[in-house]
Amino acid sequence: MTVNEALAAAIQALRAAEVPDAANDARILMAHILGIERGRLALLLPDEVSNDAMIRFSMAIDERCARKPVSHIIGTREFYGRDFIVTPDVLDPRPDTELLVETALTTPFETVLDMGTGSGCILLSLLAENRSATGQGSDTSPAALNIAEQNAARLGLEKRSQYIRSDWFDNIEGRFDLIVSNPPYIAADEMAALSPEVRNWEPLIALTPGGDGLDAYREITAGAAQHLNPQGRLLVEIGPTQASAVSDLLLAGGFDGITTLQDIDGRDRVVIGVLT
Repeated sequence: MTVNEALAAAIQALRAAEVPDAANDARILMAHILGIERGRLALLLPDEVSNDAMIRFSMAIDERCARKPVSHIIGTREFYGRDFIVTPDVLDPRPDTELLVETALTTPFETVLDMGTGSGCILLSLLAENRSATGQGSDTSPAALNIAEQNAARLGLEKRSQYIRSDWFDNIEGRFDLIVSNPPYIAADEMAALSPEVRNWEPLIALTPGGDGLDAYREITAGAAQHLNPQGRLLVEIGPTQASAVSDLLLAGGFDGITTLQDIDGRDRVVIGVLT
């Protein structure tokens, strides 16, 4: 079977399983199996696929038909121009979260705390872009912290980052110029509407705190002022209906200059506050 024929069969199987963007996923998986850059795949369409590669590609397609995320199949996900290791122990990095990184980089900082760091993608992206900064990532999950440490090593940032097991501020010491977080914010009654890729494969603890989805923001805004330097900034990612409630929590937590930013789809995505 040629690469082109294998792709056509895979796309048909993925569409039958109602997998979104089947053609793109099939190409990503084929390029991964062949060990090539995705841009080179078109050059190999007439080539025969080896038996070994065909077996591995078929297994990958079967996993995707079961709605396993592509990132979990290939083991990495791109975020802010870099590849990060991902597993079912961490939230998959998403393009929407890049707004948080982009916004944080608009103002100088030397120290940063990333709460609920997961894969470390936010913290490590900030440190990679700001080469004079150091940072800490905290998480309650030892497995997530292990993934973050692996990503730090892959990017050569292990000397400028450290990782702490902490339930929000419980084990955090010192003050920072910047605190960032993409906390669990999905309300309990919204979970059923999530895609199978998210609902069945990503860690529940990283998706929802239960209830109204605001518990993490309550914890963060209650303790952030004690861990920020004067004029320090707090940036949090939010769900698209949470801007007003989270802004009120920042105001009650002693923050000023509270601003909400929208993502590329025009949805409220990041709330910023400055410590007064």
